[in-house]
Amino acid sequence: MRLHIVLYEPEIPHNTGNIIRLCANTGATLHLIHPLGFAWDHAKLRRAGLDYYEWVPVQHYPSLQVCCAALGSPRLFALSTKGTCAYHDVQYREGDALLFGPESRGLPPDVLHSLRPEQIVRIPMQPVSRSLNLANAVSILLYEVWRQCGFVGGS
Repeated sequence: MRLHIVLYEPEIPHNTGNIIRLCANTGATLHLIHPLGFAWDHAKLRRAGLDYYEWVPVQHYPSLQVCCAALGSPRLFALSTKGTCAYHDVQYREGDALLFGPESRGLPPDVLHSLRPEQIVRIPMQPVSRSLNLANAVSILLYEVWRQCGFVGGS
């Protein structure tokens, strides 16, 4: 399946390691927007990703603009608690890119303002909740997109 997971300035190495493992198991490509909040050779990153690194194409970019240009300007959907569209109400397709912000602060306002409201999706939560763990949020969205695409390439 051709699907892109874009992490904007991720901060926690084991979250990124878990997402590497998730991408390996779904066939998604991982794109990292720098700066990272950890060294690429961080032990917790390696431990969480286990031996899946060899199966996942991970691309590194200095900015979101460079990443999107390299991907050929894909349909981009950003996850945010500020989104008005529920993630499961979107019709996804192969080639889409899912954008996730840093764990401690989410996507910056300028990134969110550059997108149309229907491109900013949210995961429903209890009203008193602030946010989900990044790796869990990526899992929820990635599996919904893969499901909508018929689990192409899966067994």
